[in-house]
Amino acid sequence: MINIYENIILLRQKVNHTAALVDRNANTINIVAASKGQSVARIREAYAGGLRNFGENYLQEAQIKMDQLLDLAISWHFIGPVQSNKTAILAQRFDWIHSVDRFRIAERLSRQRPDHLPPLQICLQVNIDSETSKSGLMPELAAELAEAVCELPRLKLRGLMAIPRPRAKVEEQAQPFHALAELLADIKFRSPKLAALDTLSMGMSNDLVAAVKEGATMVRVGTAIFGPRETSPHKLSPHR
Repeated sequence: MINIYENIILLRQKVNHTAALVDRNANTINIVAASKGQSVARIREAYAGGLRNFGENYLQEAQIKMDQLLDLAISWHFIGPVQSNKTAILAQRFDWIHSVDRFRIAERLSRQRPDHLPPLQICLQVNIDSETSKSGLMPELAAELAEAVCELPRLKLRGLMAIPRPRAKVEEQAQPFHALAELLADIKFRSPKLAALDTLSMGMSNDLVAAVKEGATMVRVGTAIFGPRETSPHKLSPHR
């Protein structure tokens, strides 16, 4: 049996211990529970365990969960690829979008964010390993996009996100995270409008130690919290 409460305690201990090793304040590191393929019941357990940020990859699946969890003060993060025909709903229902990699997507989110909601929090997804099969913009294009996105109304650009290719050793895992942290630092120096960027969304269950050591402010963790997925994405019943 998966004990989500105990898993959260162990996860926080790992984050706290790793942060202490590099003289970081663990309170500056937020855990986003990657709840793709997990049931509403498991999300409620994680919420009861103290988590407030939940990340979803698929809009249809996310909407089912959101509708059943309106009684909880959840901050919803979209961490999957953004399709142009889904931006209106994303802009209306999410608090964070981690995966913006084109100005056209950012412009649509800006235009479609309702006026009564606070600005939509945005991260630019960087293809930090320059993999042809992966979403995200090339690192050398990130600064230009950041300058353009920070001018859009109804959005608040917060920083960068990346999903590096898997690596076995912590030292190897650290390399792309270090590169993303350096890229954010470079972007912040380009303009006073970018100086306030404060978010590095990087690190998952298998590489969060390396990510925290390199400056992650958000780690997106699924398996270490929930264990294996209960069902395939898209297969959750609306009544589950």
